[in-house]
Amino acid sequence: MDRSTKPNSYSRREFLKRTFLGLGAAAAFPGLISAPDASDQKYYQYWQKLEELPEKQKLGIALVGLGGYATYQLAPALQKTKLCRLAGIVTGTPSKADRWAEQYNIPQKNIYNYETYDQIADNPDIDLIYIVLPNGMHAEYTIRGAKAGKHMISEKPMATSVADCQAMIDACQHANRKLSIGYRLHFEPHNEEMMRLGQNEVMGAIKTMEGGHAFRIANNPDIWRLDKKLSGGGPLMDVGIYVIQGFIYTMGKLPISVTAREETRNKHLFSEVEESIYWDMEFPGGVIGKGDTSYSHGANYLRATARDGRFRLHPAFSYDGIDGEASKGDMNYPQVPQQTLQMDDFADCILNNKESRVPGEMGMRDMKIITAIYQSAYTGEKVTLDL
Repeated sequence: MDRSTKPNSYSRREFLKRTFLGLGAAAAFPGLISAPDASDQKYYQYWQKLEELPEKQKLGIALVGLGGYATYQLAPALQKTKLCRLAGIVTGTPSKADRWAEQYNIPQKNIYNYETYDQIADNPDIDLIYIVLPNGMHAEYTIRGAKAGKHMISEKPMATSVADCQAMIDACQHANRKLSIGYRLHFEPHNEEMMRLGQNEVMGAIKTMEGGHAFRIANNPDIWRLDKKLSGGGPLMDVGIYVIQGFIYTMGKLPISVTAREETRNKHLFSEVEESIYWDMEFPGGVIGKGDTSYSHGANYLRATARDGRFRLHPAFSYDGIDGEASKGDMNYPQVPQQTLQMDDFADCILNNKESRVPGEMGMRDMKIITAIYQSAYTGEKVTLDL
């Protein structure tokens, strides 16, 4: 049973509604987010004032896949959430299940493996499921989770094909469950400021943008990121997606075309996925965002040049340590628990029947762009986007 239908849910929804009064909503059409209003406080400031729900009233989250991101980011973040809690896990490794059960006091009835996953439908302790598996498994486990009657978060990229993205959206809609994508930076103040400065043309219209997110991957062909069936692609799918996001939410507009080129020097290690890819993303009015992503060098930046000034983040996409500067004003914002805010915001959407600011439609939009970038890199031609 969905917890929002339980007897105490009305007072809880009303409490949250009062607490979040005035919080800005997402953009009206799918896949694009509005800049925070200049008169509004940041989401983090709202969250700080939010009174924590009693433990038994928090929405229960089950994490599916206990790799590095779940272990070192999501699980610790769930110890700080105010509206939701770590209630269950799904793993194929019994030793991990034992460690997590002891560390986080997870009862055995809330521990599943990939064969028993569908039985989660019978567990009222679990309200929503967060898929943290390799990219190629996101669609299957999101669809199964929705069929089990649970609200779903899929880590980015949403899936490895546009068709799978649509199937995930359809499954959640059919089950009347909500779907959100793990785009944590929409809750990060420096990136919110990039939205505000760019979309509101604080320094005039944007002329150019540049962004890069890249890292050197270990020289190990057995890493799942180098297996195209599991990853769907190389650094573009993994970290380049942050740059795509950054360009769009800084402009507040959807791109109209892409032109790309791929570069692979180590053909032994990168026999299935690209090593590096560079692209130009064109927006209405002729604005170009120049993107860079790679598994063979480092990069972590987002820059915009406007008519009357410049603003940038460097680093832009990290879990912490994000920093920025602007030629007018400043970007002196606190480091925030990004994943905590992301998960609490989705819990609020469930409790108050609101749409996620990072919905499945946004994830599918990004998959369409990624597909076009790969197509352009393969053909050497500009690809027009229909978003």
